[in-house]
Amino acid sequence: MRIAILGVGSLGGVLLGGLSDTESELVCVSRGETAARLSSGLTLYTPEGTIEMVPGERYLVIDSESGPVPEQVLGTCDAAVIAGKADSTESLSSLARDLLKAEGVAVSIQNGLGHEEVLSRRVGVNRVLGGSTTHSAWREGDGSVHWTGRGIIYLGKLDGSYPCITSSDLIQLLDEAGLEARWTNDIGSQIWRKLLINVAINPVCAIAGVRNGALAEMPELWTQSLEAMREAEEVAIAFGIDLGDVDSEDYLKKVVESTADNRVSMLQDLMAGRKTEIGVLCGAVVSRGKELGIPTPRNEILMALIRGIEMSQHYD
Repeated sequence: MRIAILGVGSLGGVLLGGLSDTESELVCVSRGETAARLSSGLTLYTPEGTIEMVPGERYLVIDSESGPVPEQVLGTCDAAVIAGKADSTESLSSLARDLLKAEGVAVSIQNGLGHEEVLSRRVGVNRVLGGSTTHSAWREGDGSVHWTGRGIIYLGKLDGSYPCITSSDLIQLLDEAGLEARWTNDIGSQIWRKLLINVAINPVCAIAGVRNGALAEMPELWTQSLEAMREAEEVAIAFGIDLGDVDSEDYLKKVVESTADNRVSMLQDLMAGRKTEIGVLCGAVVSRGKELGIPTPRNEILMALIRGIEMSQHYD
């Protein structure tokens, strides 16, 4: 298979590192400085403590800022996986359309809600898979990727149907890459479960300027995280999302403990002066809560504070 990875940040780097050990052909779409660094190779620190060096010759790099996609790559990819930031979904979806074969599939494994709808408008809903992952990673300033925790990649059709041949091949390939891929007929629930964790951890850690483990150590922070998650949980259930019988507080505690040393991407974005993904996280909870008449004051406050911090970086 020829796989395009669109947006090679932390999770994109994990995908690239894993897939480089398979026989797949790889196309990496990034931009500017990140694309230049990728051309020289990728350094991946694995959860087991080893360091893997993926040579730049193993994959093709396309700099999305340098002009149109090379003609020889157009319409050649069996799958396109979007792993970039939320503000790049529109542009990366257009690139996915250009890169995919007629029978190719596109999938988003991004944080938050709404990416599948954008992707469907670009490539057609029949070729779109929903995606969610519990792998955790972060990227250093030099471009190296720290894969901090192994997890699962869930894929599924938006209408709950069974996988096509290309989707099945993609699942098998991701498994061969050591990324533990699973098909689900209820991908919406998986996407919402990840959203619950993200709204609980990301904004609180970003505002406080702490690593994940601090949430379990400071009762005041834990209360904020838990309330944000419970609001999102109420909205999800009202939307008809089946969250199962898992104790959400216990699950959150396990995630925080297993990622205690992580510095969330939202905090990294604020430290680097970049725009965060707060709009597709807490913002998604707030907007859907309004549709249903469900108040979400904790998520509103967290969203306002993150946006305030974003704005403050443009003033003395």
